[in-house]
Amino acid sequence: MGVGVKLTEFSKSAGCAAKIGPGVLAEVVGRLPSAVDENLMVGVETADDAAVYRVSDEVALIQTVDFFPPMVDDPYTFGQIAAANALSDVYAMGGEPRLALNVVAFPNCLGAEVLGEILAGGASKVQEAGAVLAGGHSINDEEPKYGLCVSGFVHPDRIWKNGGAQAGDVLLLTKPLGVGLINTAVKAGMASAEAEKRAVESMSCLNKIAMEVLREAEVHSCTDVTGFGLTGHALETARASKASLVIETKKLEVLPDALFYASMGLVPEGTYRNKEFNKKDVRIEEQVDEALEDLVFDPQTSGGLLVSLPGRDAETVLRKLEQAGYPLKAGIIGFVTDLQDKYLFIR
Repeated sequence: MGVGVKLTEFSKSAGCAAKIGPGVLAEVVGRLPSAVDENLMVGVETADDAAVYRVSDEVALIQTVDFFPPMVDDPYTFGQIAAANALSDVYAMGGEPRLALNVVAFPNCLGAEVLGEILAGGASKVQEAGAVLAGGHSINDEEPKYGLCVSGFVHPDRIWKNGGAQAGDVLLLTKPLGVGLINTAVKAGMASAEAEKRAVESMSCLNKIAMEVLREAEVHSCTDVTGFGLTGHALETARASKASLVIETKKLEVLPDALFYASMGLVPEGTYRNKEFNKKDVRIEEQVDEALEDLVFDPQTSGGLLVSLPGRDAETVLRKLEQAGYPLKAGIIGFVTDLQDKYLFIR
């Protein structure tokens, strides 16, 4: 569906790798005044995926916004991935998206046809989610960027937060890792066709089916893995839960060739920002080689849900995902312990 334009030539960073570093964000957000409203159920305190506001005893509003520059060349595919990424925050809170608004920054030189393809791709994912696309906002910019502001709903008693993980839980991840590494290889013109295809499939896949299956389980905590990488989002869960998480690298599902690209040094800039900010709270065992270390810090675009839940429920979830025709490989990747001297252990 492309229109002869290579969008990645206009972007300095790819997808969620363009995020401002977690250290800068923590410093700036920490200086903002605290929100005071008895109906605000989830704010910025634990760096959760979205804000949640109680509307009534039966309904809570989930609000989120997410946008970024292209990580693929095809405009329609870029729109799909950006929309799937924004919608994911609602799924990570256990909710259902209902209303979306486009957020667009676009250079006039690319023309209306390219913009139309991007918006059409985004609209296709909003429709797939069962939500309504009702306008948005656009500005002229030298670098194209696209995403959504999304509103969803959840019962106030059934909100999933990134805190709540309990010692004895297992950790389940619903998508394979490595899209940041592959996107970097694509931008360098060194990615295999298979790696690029599988990365696009992963990034454009909604977390809708995973959320629906997980609703039948005893979910203690949930977050989606995006720009701060597996380690960054696992650390947010650990801190919010006052527990320690253990990631077992041998159990990680990895996209084709991602580790090979890491070994070649095709590592996004966001990986180094993630390491700089988070490594002090992580213990990495000696047997974990550099490529695997890059993988767990790799910024993901439209990544999977990282969930803590009882082991018996996790096995049931994996079986039901397969039965539901879920197209990606999910897996149990670790477990939760009582708080130790580090929040996160990679082994």
